[in-house]
Amino acid sequence: MTELIHALERALSRRERLLATLASEDTNCVRLLHGVAEDAPQITIDRYGPILLVQSWRGPLHEVELASLGTVVERHLGVALEVVFNDRSEGARRHRVEPEGDDGLPLGREFGLTYDVRPRHQGQDPLLFLDFRVGRRWVKTECAGKDVLNLYAYTCGVAVAAAAGGARSVLNVDFARSALDVGEANAERNGVTDRCESLQGDAQVIVRQFAGLAVTGRRRTGTVPPRVPPIARSLRSFDVVVLDPPRWAKSAFGAVDVVRDYPSLFKPALLATSPGGVVLASNHVPSVDRDGWLAVLRRTAQKAGRPLASIDVLRPEDDFPSFDGAPPLKLAVCRVA
Repeated sequence: MTELIHALERALSRRERLLATLASEDTNCVRLLHGVAEDAPQITIDRYGPILLVQSWRGPLHEVELASLGTVVERHLGVALEVVFNDRSEGARRHRVEPEGDDGLPLGREFGLTYDVRPRHQGQDPLLFLDFRVGRRWVKTECAGKDVLNLYAYTCGVAVAAAAGGARSVLNVDFARSALDVGEANAERNGVTDRCESLQGDAQVIVRQFAGLAVTGRRRTGTVPPRVPPIARSLRSFDVVVLDPPRWAKSAFGAVDVVRDYPSLFKPALLATSPGGVVLASNHVPSVDRDGWLAVLRRTAQKAGRPLASIDVLRPEDDFPSFDGAPPLKLAVCRVA
């Protein structure tokens, strides 16, 4: 435990300037200790507004240990936070807590925007991914007057940031109704509901239809008819397409596999992007080499007849240090010629 306390102390000291900058931007959601990169393998400690979220992939921590971590953070930040522990190790019991309305929700701030930051809910992952802050910063700055397609939208943090930055419209696509519900509530509490729309469905299918590509699939379970046609959707293009897929997922219409088959995701995103527009593409898998992945994006664009004018790389901000210079999150701003 002493080693973990010392690691947290060092991490907080390194973040003094960053924390001051984020506070000046009205941001109180930040990673305070980043696992193995800061001498704490399989441990992360995040501030989400009034919550100090401690997560472990190596087993439980004792109440005394958690209280000590909270004391250290309070001493450095000058504010007492509610300490919540999530055991993410294999076989751990999962906590599921339903919301009680805004009066019972912990709310966090980022760039002056307010988000639901419940540390426990229907899923395991946080409702706001902090490493993607750099992406939300980009859309808030770059999407004024633009139509945005937000694929694999989750809780729609990107949509809220884009709309707050002046986006004309944002279409959020995700398969999970529960995630979109959180996103719609986030849009409402930030006053951007009029520019945010939710579409529940398979993002891979929907973007292929927008791009004018064929959609096929087969379902073989139970008594469901073997072929399940998707809802017909017309061709549609966007100024900005945000492509933030999970590592792997499977549906009746194909698999999402960002390691072995990123082109099947990137090509339709490109074809649904207006000439001169941008695809903001992500890959979260640590084993994927950044330069190799960028080369795949360029080749895919060339083969699709939509060559890229440029690619700019966005790196996670300083609360996500990388000991080898290769952070798991890779974000590419791909400008379509």
